[in-house]
Amino acid sequence: MKLSRWYLFLAALLAAISFSFYLAQVLIFHKPHDTFFYMLQDLAFVPIQVLLVTLILNDLMVRREKKSLLNKMNMVIGAFFSETGNDLIVCLSKYDPGFGEVQGLARPDPGWKAGDFERARRQIAQKEYILDSRRADLDCLKDFLLKKRPFVLGLLENQNLLEHASFTDLLWAVTHLTEELQFRASLKDLPPADCQHLSGDIKRVYGLLLGEWLGYARHLKESYPYMYSLVVRHNPFDPEASVTLQ
Repeated sequence: MKLSRWYLFLAALLAAISFSFYLAQVLIFHKPHDTFFYMLQDLAFVPIQVLLVTLILNDLMVRREKKSLLNKMNMVIGAFFSETGNDLIVCLSKYDPGFGEVQGLARPDPGWKAGDFERARRQIAQKEYILDSRRADLDCLKDFLLKKRPFVLGLLENQNLLEHASFTDLLWAVTHLTEELQFRASLKDLPPADCQHLSGDIKRVYGLLLGEWLGYARHLKESYPYMYSLVVRHNPFDPEASVTLQ
């Protein structure tokens, strides 16, 4: 309410000042015809001013702000993969009997273009994953996620991530999987229905994780080629990857 009153007061003040100048011009020069002519001429230019200032300049500022925000978000995403994401891909791949097919899709090389990343990301998003929570040790996964939980929760407090819905979904999915594992007193000899439920939670994290990794790799390729080189040489999908240059 205070803000609305302030705007009304400012609008009334500016209108009064403008009217005062026009009135002074009429009283001093006694040429109301010329005054109204130039007034209408000024009013005719107002829509063009609105077009230039409100639409074009504002759009340029919004784009610049979004680009800056995107860079900040990708810094956060990069920290996530360095601290948690890469190792989590390796952990969850043990539950995927079709991981070999995923490896073939997610092996970017220095020559990849934007279209290559988009095609790989689309294929990974369309792929039907069948993950089995009984294929690997759930206790190891639980210990890993509990160890990384403070870091993941800290990322969720970052307001910049509200603009990145898919990555926020990934963090919530990781948090949910952590709690599902934490709240079970034992992860041994679970009922089939419970194993199926955990398989679904793992699958949700896995699919989101793969797509975000490719999106992050694409960003580095376009903006930070020297960092992209390390990502290619430290690819969690490639068991033969080596950071050592041959």
